[in-house]
Amino acid sequence: MSGLVRSVWHEPRPPDPPRRVWRDWALVVVLVPLAVLEGVLRPDLPWRVFSVVVTAGLTPALLWRRTRPLEALAACFVVTTLVPVALDGATLDMYSLAYLLILPYALLRWGSGREIVIGLAVMLAGAGLSVLVEHAALADAIGPFAVVLSTTTLGWAFRYRARARARELDQVKLLEREQLARELHDTVAHHVSAMAIRAQAGLATAASRPDAATDALRVIEAEAARALDEMRAMVRVLRRDEPADLTPGRQIADLEGLAAPGGPDHPSVGVEISGDLGGISPSVEAAVYRIAQEAVTNALRHARHATRVAVHVAGDGPSVCLRVSDDGDGGSARPPGPAGHGGGYGIVGMAERADLLGGTCVAGPDPGRGWTVTAVLPRNGVAT
Repeated sequence: MSGLVRSVWHEPRPPDPPRRVWRDWALVVVLVPLAVLEGVLRPDLPWRVFSVVVTAGLTPALLWRRTRPLEALAACFVVTTLVPVALDGATLDMYSLAYLLILPYALLRWGSGREIVIGLAVMLAGAGLSVLVEHAALADAIGPFAVVLSTTTLGWAFRYRARARARELDQVKLLEREQLARELHDTVAHHVSAMAIRAQAGLATAASRPDAATDALRVIEAEAARALDEMRAMVRVLRRDEPADLTPGRQIADLEGLAAPGGPDHPSVGVEISGDLGGISPSVEAAVYRIAQEAVTNALRHARHATRVAVHVAGDGPSVCLRVSDDGDGGSARPPGPAGHGGGYGIVGMAERADLLGGTCVAGPDPGRGWTVTAVLPRNGVAT
């Protein structure tokens, strides 16, 4: 039990809480007039002016509910608890105070473990003090306690869901790194194997054909340079201990294999390759193929009523540009960003692979209809 308590106490805050935006200010701006309006429409409200002032004065605490959840909750609950104690007979019977339920949710969602423990203690102490001061029966406190418990449970559920999704995203990125590392390893092994074969051939012909030995040395030099470039690209990329395939990975020319005629139940896939595509790193060629393959697969699975999927690769100066687009319905309705089609993790893997090679990969809807995946990769595949 002590280990559980210690782990909860040292639980860090969730990373990257949302920044304060106009909706937060709008919430405060709306709640203040509501509190005033309630005071006007309820002439029988005890301590009416005082209740309106306190209710409206505590609304700015909502602006700090994500960045300082403990301070915001403590300030509001201490004030609302101590008012009946400090002013005998005073009560805060404002319906507008329901906005305070946002603070327990924010505490469980964005607070650290230490802040959560302290905040829950403040809430329990405040509830107990209110029961004693107002001489209320314990049965009357069950309803408010159930409501507060529901909001805190909801905050914890969203916190757990966000953490689970973050772990899934990290796993997808790690698997993509491992796949890229295997491909880089295989490419380097292929170059080294070519160097060894050329060296053996040079040794065998050195005595009778010196020119052939010189040519072999030139090939070894070129292969060694390529191998060193690929090894530099393996920096910060992980690899499992699995047998390596000593053959080169996929190339841009292999994209022709993705082309397919259309049918009644699936769109056609067209592939167009243009521009100068010479001197491209094997790791970049493999990445272009993998990204195109994933994008085409997503389009075939999720593009409703699509008739065509277009794949276009072009050599553009120091970069290679890939564009995969479809003409399916509901392009604007598909969720953009890392989730990609249907909220999966395909685009996450594409973006991670492109980023590891110093490039970019984005996906999003086209105006009107359709969906497009665009990747730009440097020819030499510089790792970031």
